[in-house]
Amino acid sequence: MTEHAVVAATMADGSPVDVVVAGETVTAVGPGAADRHGVPPARRVDAAGGLLLPAFVDTHVHLDKVLIRDQLAEHDGTLRGAIDSIHAAKSGYLVDDVRRRARAVIESSVLTGTTRLRSHVDVDTVGGLVPLQGVLAAAQDCADVAEVQVVAFPQEGLLRDPGAFDLMQRAMAEGATVVGGMPHWELGEADQREHVRLCFELADRHDADVDMHVDETDDGSVRTLAMVVDETERRGWRGRVTVGHVCALSAADEEYAAQVVAGCARAGITVVSNPVTNLVLQGRGDTGLVRRGTTRVRELLAAGVPVAFGQDCVADGFYPFGRGDLLEVALVSAHAAHLTTQDELATCLAAVTSVPAGSWRLGTTYGVEAGARADLQVYAAGSWPEVLRLQDPPTHVWYRGREVARTTVTRALRPAGPGR
Repeated sequence: MTEHAVVAATMADGSPVDVVVAGETVTAVGPGAADRHGVPPARRVDAAGGLLLPAFVDTHVHLDKVLIRDQLAEHDGTLRGAIDSIHAAKSGYLVDDVRRRARAVIESSVLTGTTRLRSHVDVDTVGGLVPLQGVLAAAQDCADVAEVQVVAFPQEGLLRDPGAFDLMQRAMAEGATVVGGMPHWELGEADQREHVRLCFELADRHDADVDMHVDETDDGSVRTLAMVVDETERRGWRGRVTVGHVCALSAADEEYAAQVVAGCARAGITVVSNPVTNLVLQGRGDTGLVRRGTTRVRELLAAGVPVAFGQDCVADGFYPFGRGDLLEVALVSAHAAHLTTQDELATCLAAVTSVPAGSWRLGTTYGVEAGARADLQVYAAGSWPEVLRLQDPPTHVWYRGREVARTTVTRALRPAGPGR
């Protein structure tokens, strides 16, 4: 099998390195590795000292909803307002339209360094299985450049939306591989607890991981995260559960917060914070000192809870911006969570690489090491803090060992030319 290599690269720890790839797999990592393996010059990419990273992993995005902002009526900017505004559009979705929009954002994500995306897809009686079918079709279209994992997500609730659980079962049979949930959307604690139970029951039946939207609200008295912790431990689902948003945790009292954060650590639950969306959704009723809308990132990290950052939304009813760029997401997240020291910036890198890879349970198949799948990216800048600061896209992106994206940034100050 013919080998190729990335040479003269810099790892995140600052060490110089060559990476040799054969087929889909990294076969050697280290200074001079290309020479030792006899990789010819024509099969080398010269990183010129630029930063080499594993490709990003976006473990929280909604590909079925992307790029519909222009179709929606304006609303009050809240979570409820966004959900309500999307109803009319969702009821009229066509598979080919969902497919086209999802494909555009998958491709945009690859150009900015992401080759794995976990997409939550609405499964409810409003849109039926059309969103699922459209995203699965887009995933197939883009299988040569990215891997898409689909979460069956009951946006409208299970008890509040009779018939949704039957659709969830069908979704798992038709291509979804992760069970989603949104228990805080149910009416009352008993229904919230039943929502959690139903989701874990479905996951148990399909031997599937769980990835729920949890407590995406400013109301600190909403506490479905504790229910998820309890069910995770009761079912023995340690290391197989991810929770997204968890905004209410920031508004909760200190005693509960400490207890539930410790529970997440004990249960091996990954928390995905989505600051780019929640900074614009949460705190809408506040005046003066407006809440930031994010979860307790620093407390979770201090307790040893894995924390990832996700894009969440792209030009939909919840968020008017975004392009599937996790470098941008990491920068905004660093601002929102006050992550500024060298160690904290390294945490931001982990939040878009190794932590979401852990949520996918990718193990040794992910990373820049021999034996890992060759999903890689190179930046012109030579360090992670500089890459994060400058926000230039990767110059090269590889998926399964093949180059799938290349970007050249050209800048000229006082360029020479006619008239000068």
